[in-house]
Amino acid sequence: MCESTPDSGRAFRRLGFFTRLLDDVDANERYRLALEQIRHAERCGFDSAWVAQHHFDADEGGLPAPLVFLAEVATLTSRIRLGTGVITLAMEQPLRVAEDLAVLDLRSGGRLEVGLGTGGSPAAFAAFGLRNEDRHAVYNAKRALLMQALAGELLPGGARLYPSVPSLRRRLWQATFSVPGGVRAGKAGDGLMLSRTQPRPADSPAMPLHDMQNPIIGAYLAALPAGVKPRVMASRSLFVADRHEEAMRLTEIGLKRAAESATRRGIAYPTGTLAEVIKATDTHVGTPEEVIADLLCDTALARATDIVFQVHSADPPHPYILRSIELLGSVVAPTLGWRSAATRTRQSVPAGTGG
Repeated sequence: MCESTPDSGRAFRRLGFFTRLLDDVDANERYRLALEQIRHAERCGFDSAWVAQHHFDADEGGLPAPLVFLAEVATLTSRIRLGTGVITLAMEQPLRVAEDLAVLDLRSGGRLEVGLGTGGSPAAFAAFGLRNEDRHAVYNAKRALLMQALAGELLPGGARLYPSVPSLRRRLWQATFSVPGGVRAGKAGDGLMLSRTQPRPADSPAMPLHDMQNPIIGAYLAALPAGVKPRVMASRSLFVADRHEEAMRLTEIGLKRAAESATRRGIAYPTGTLAEVIKATDTHVGTPEEVIADLLCDTALARATDIVFQVHSADPPHPYILRSIELLGSVVAPTLGWRSAATRTRQSVPAGTGG
């Protein structure tokens, strides 16, 4: 047990939901279910919804065109912010990305949040005619051109981005596993995106996730320019259910499926008892009370401005995901210090004003 308390120094402002497109159905049904989950998250007061980009891979999420998907989401929601976590920029044409971002942000009413990363498997890089070992150099060059476009600067040939949405520049996020990556995000004034899991150091295979991420947060905060508000997103794997037994049963199904997928790819996957694998995969699972106790031990969450939960690596049917979203919004997140937008508005109205 840890000694943290629900309100001990937490800066938690926004609650997010990360889609999980791994249901054993066809692609169109996966997208329909994800859309319904985002709409349900909005009804439950969540502040943001995030989607990842994966090329050529049904087992890793199966959504190669996140901005196309979010365009539909934008028409069927009204308040929830819409984020990419992440666009694999190294495999994109940055000026086309800038144009799509600008149009989507306008049509969504300024609700877009843009997470960027090198992203992608070696096979995906090869399919795009790129070398995996060049990913960082390619990403940096393309990101520089994207920033130039979003800032409204002159582009090669004298063009400028149209439509112009300069406020987007202040809603960019950088995903990273490393301290140098945290420094880069901080110096740029971007938000910092931390993953729900990341590779352990070879000499510390049991290191807790928050112990790996706290140094990244510290480096990011130290590198931020004066006057720039920090934006630290911590993504976490979580499945919360009404009963402990059903949470464990569905989580075991998902972990076995993940292990089988890893074996097919020749990737090492944690072994041991169910409890040991849950811990090794940074999964928070159980009843609301069990999940809350677990999350309160995560010291990186206490430094996050945004916490985003993904129902993973559990493998619950769609109704269980909807229920997990409800329990997150009504029980778990408020105990961690979060207040919904509606609650914040009510609390900001002085007594006796009739608001």
